Amino acid sequence: MSTASFIHQLKPDDLPPEVRHLTARCLVDTIGVAIGGRQTPLSRIIYAHARRQFGGDETRLWFDGTPVSLTGAALAHATTIDALDLHDSCRPVKGHSGVALFPAALGALGAAKKPVDGREFITALTLGYEIATRAGTAQHASVPDYHTSGSWNALGVAAILARWLELDETATRHALGIAEYHGPRSQMMRTIDHPSMVKDGSGWGALAGTSAALLAADGFTGAPALTVEHAEVAPFWESLGQTWSMDAQLFKPYPVCYWAQPALAAALGLQREHMIEPARIRGIRVHTFHEATRLAARAPDTTEAAQYSLPFPLAALLVHGELGAAEVQGEALKHPEVLRLARLVELIEDPECCAAFPERRYARVELVTDRATHRSPLTEPLWGTPEDRPDDAELGAKFRRLAAPLPFADELERILWDIESLEDLTPLLDLLARPVEW
Repeated sequence: MSTASFIHQLKPDDLPPEVRHLTARCLVDTIGVAIGGRQTPLSRIIYAHARRQFGGDETRLWFDGTPVSLTGAALAHATTIDALDLHDSCRPVKGHSGVALFPAALGALGAAKKPVDGREFITALTLGYEIATRAGTAQHASVPDYHTSGSWNALGVAAILARWLELDETATRHALGIAEYHGPRSQMMRTIDHPSMVKDGSGWGALAGTSAALLAADGFTGAPALTVEHAEVAPFWESLGQTWSMDAQLFKPYPVCYWAQPALAAALGLQREHMIEPARIRGIRVHTFHEATRLAARAPDTTEAAQYSLPFPLAALLVHGELGAAEVQGEALKHPEVLRLARLVELIEDPECCAAFPERRYARVELVTDRATHRSPLTEPLWGTPEDRPDDAELGAKFRRLAAPLPFADELERILWDIESLEDLTPLLDLLARPVEW
């Protein structure tokens, strides 16, 4: 089956129930992160940009209600989700799909040629994950640089819209080709070394993928998507429709780069096991893989720098006993004890951890106190493997923490969990567009 055929012929009953449920779980998680992200300066800036530069009446901005174009909404919403590094992630592709797929798909519901019910919505999102993740792994295997998620999740966005716009196979190939060509081939390590609001490029991926499908619908042509059609990437597509990339999606407990999270889990485990008070800590050594050692900011002055740090969130977790959005922004960035501990962190590249990356993400931590040195075993992140994914209750609790400022959080959570039973998604869109004073 060709990729274009898969996009248009996949049916709800073709998906295993556990795959469908995992996609629905990702929806709940991603909308929760959007609520948290909406409260950041980054989101305020991108919303203002969308209002000024992407006017229209095709859809509405979430928790705001302003009418905008499909492309403007895709850009604003995906960038807002990306503002808080807490959305789902995939180890093999070293990046994120849902951050672009969900906002683009929700925005495009009104453009679909036929009504979209909850079962079709989950089916389309699942195929979007499938296209995006396979394109991303193919890209990483065939180009020398490590690019942001927007460079490949754009193809998943284009696939969803191609399905709903009922493009033929030729136009669908063009949509994928346009999305790949215009997707942001931005260098991920540059934003790791210099954290800023460009983040993981997913806002631009959502915009590029949405634009690609709309252009293809109008007859615009694109060069073939090499990450889909080139002979050398064929092995990444051979199992399409037989195995599911959803099985590799993971959730985050903390709003920081996944590369930092093994060290956070190891340090918190040591602290709890030995009941270590932060004031007693005299040294912190983190043995981990190379990419994680690049997360070196010890005194971040923005939430973006804090989220792309390892020393700061590790110190914040040890001091506060928890690490949520509040601990990586605002006045929390100036906490004196957190900054003291962050300055103590020594990042050490470990050959064993390097060899396991990206399939496994490990760290060892040593906490040196005034009395002893405590060493952790080789540790993976909390929720860091498919076998350790949070259950529905844990994901629901995460959603409620993020959605606490929302007056209608309970109503929104109920409708998200019940997504597959909905014959009409208008109530969800209306809730998402309800204005909120932050």
